[in-house]
Amino acid sequence: MPNRLATETSPYLLQHADNPVDWQPWGAEALDQARRQDRPILLSIGYSACHWCHVMAHESFEDEPTAALMNREFINIKVDREERPDLDQIYQSAHQLLTGRAGGWPLTMFLAPDGMPFFGGTYFPNHARHGLPGFTDLLAQIAAAYRTQREAITQQNGALGNALARAAAVGGAAAQTGALSAAPLQRLCDQLAAAYDETHGGFGDAPKFPHPTDLAFLLYRYRSAAEQASRDMALTTLRRMAEGGLYDQLGGGFCRYSTDARWQIPHFEKMLYDNGALLGLYAQAWQIDGDPLYRRIVDETAAWAMREMQSPAGGYYAALDADSEGEEGRYYVWDRDEPARLLDSGQLRVAQRVYGLDGTPNFEGRAWHLCIRRPLAQVANELGWPLAQAEALLAQARARLFEARAGRVRPGLDDKLLTGWNALMIAGMARAARVFGRDEWLASARRALAFVREHLWRDGRLLAVGAGGAGRLNAYLDDHAFLIEALIELMQGRFEADDLSFARELADALLDSFEDRAEGGYFFTRDDHEALIQRPKPLHDNAMASGNGVAALALLRLGHLTGEARYLEAGERVVRWAWPVLETRPEGCASLVRALAELLSPPTVVVVRGGAVELAEWQAALRVSQVPDTLCLFIADGVANLPPVLDKPRRDRVNAWVCRGVNCLSPLDSIAALEQTLHELPPR
Repeated sequence: MPNRLATETSPYLLQHADNPVDWQPWGAEALDQARRQDRPILLSIGYSACHWCHVMAHESFEDEPTAALMNREFINIKVDREERPDLDQIYQSAHQLLTGRAGGWPLTMFLAPDGMPFFGGTYFPNHARHGLPGFTDLLAQIAAAYRTQREAITQQNGALGNALARAAAVGGAAAQTGALSAAPLQRLCDQLAAAYDETHGGFGDAPKFPHPTDLAFLLYRYRSAAEQASRDMALTTLRRMAEGGLYDQLGGGFCRYSTDARWQIPHFEKMLYDNGALLGLYAQAWQIDGDPLYRRIVDETAAWAMREMQSPAGGYYAALDADSEGEEGRYYVWDRDEPARLLDSGQLRVAQRVYGLDGTPNFEGRAWHLCIRRPLAQVANELGWPLAQAEALLAQARARLFEARAGRVRPGLDDKLLTGWNALMIAGMARAARVFGRDEWLASARRALAFVREHLWRDGRLLAVGAGGAGRLNAYLDDHAFLIEALIELMQGRFEADDLSFARELADALLDSFEDRAEGGYFFTRDDHEALIQRPKPLHDNAMASGNGVAALALLRLGHLTGEARYLEAGERVVRWAWPVLETRPEGCASLVRALAELLSPPTVVVVRGGAVELAEWQAALRVSQVPDTLCLFIADGVANLPPVLDKPRRDRVNAWVCRGVNCLSPLDSIAALEQTLHELPPR
């Protein structure tokens, strides 16, 4: 018999619909039942592409005796962390406070009926091993403790509630008016340099994550000659990730993280949010460095996103699973004999050397996961072949291997359409399209935006999740902030007045429904969201940038594009709220440090006006030379209802206005003059 998850739309919840556990979705019905029956809640939070979530489901949630114990003693609630990041943030924080350890997924929390947790962990095996208690033993102990130690649990919950309140009160007060300085920028650079792996790129040891927000900050710093080290850290990390197994060498796209320090063996799930952020970064890296590798990564990742992740309705799907046929990585790895059967002798000789197929297996000692072990130029030299011949043979080998792999059982697809994650891919695709002049990428991004506007924007209110075309759940801070950022990227590729209007509506929603007017910063949830045990106000970056950091940067940029002081002031208020943390501990706050940098030194805004045909010529000419962090809008004559900042006087020929803050240069009437001006501007 299916449990009460059978009518849900989340692929993760539906994975558990046939468990013998009497799962319920989070909601008033389950919480009321816990209160009425005075039973503790077993809250399990995960996501569909999570390998260890699958393991725990198979070991425990599909096991009849374990399920019977769960059903007898607990109200069992399943949550998709991607649909309810508000709940995930709260209970991850609670787990860290209770255990002193970082959380993860699956998150397993035991709650009193009022929602306050009193015990927690992540993955538990069904039987005790690896220093972890067996899940069935733990269930019995928790149930007994709830019956016999109620007073102690109540006292602990009171202390935990106070601790959660203190954790939410990070930052300073909105009224803080002291001077801000650029000191956190150098401090963050120094901290990243201290953690930097000079051999393999990236930060820290295994497991290694991409850290796109830190990389974006380092690339932001590249223009200063004194910041060559920042540029090199970012570009080397991007190069090593692209050469490693974190990147899908056949199909494009990046996996979630690397289990080793050399980027060789990933955790194989592919998440939309990682790839959206990285797509834009690789486009920017190519602008800075011109390395053909970066261009190839952009091309292949954009193709992957359109081929495998874009729905017929236009929105982008959430994730691809790590597992296939019950095994992690099975879809991606190769036995020794497979390439020999598929490739001719020339193709095999090149592929073996480039990908290390002639060496020791790198995946669990039994198979090969493709990484670039030798540069192609070196392989061509070793074989005595012209580089062009080696390139052609490797391209043929990759195509054959990709075709053969496509016949395997594919990893599961999480077909949720999440507003914030779509915004990240829209922004990445729009930036890549602008840099490389690829109209099909811009069209893909605009199809996704059209989906969001049609299905996830209802009566002036943004929704978080699309399933089957229907939107639901209140959108969060991240959804609004990331979408404003995406619209600013889209406007630079092809200006449409509706994008600017939509960005302003979203910004107004942030100011009206999310801002903490008393203390500063933005709450993660709307002011009319359901009451939970905490209302988080995220400051630090995690796998994605902090909503407050992106909101601050987006509001500042929107203020410069519209000339509206209220957006500039709102962005400044966020930075001032975060300043006590940025001043002393900027690590993990790269998005807010970037906002601080643009508050102290406004971005260069270029407005180019003229006829549509001539504008297209200017835009094509400026693609390569444009400074990556310049905001450049090409607006055709005749566009109405523009703010004064953009509504430049009409002239007989194309003209460009270059401004920083309130300071503007005289209009320029040639591409060469604009290029020269942009590259002579002093670094910010």
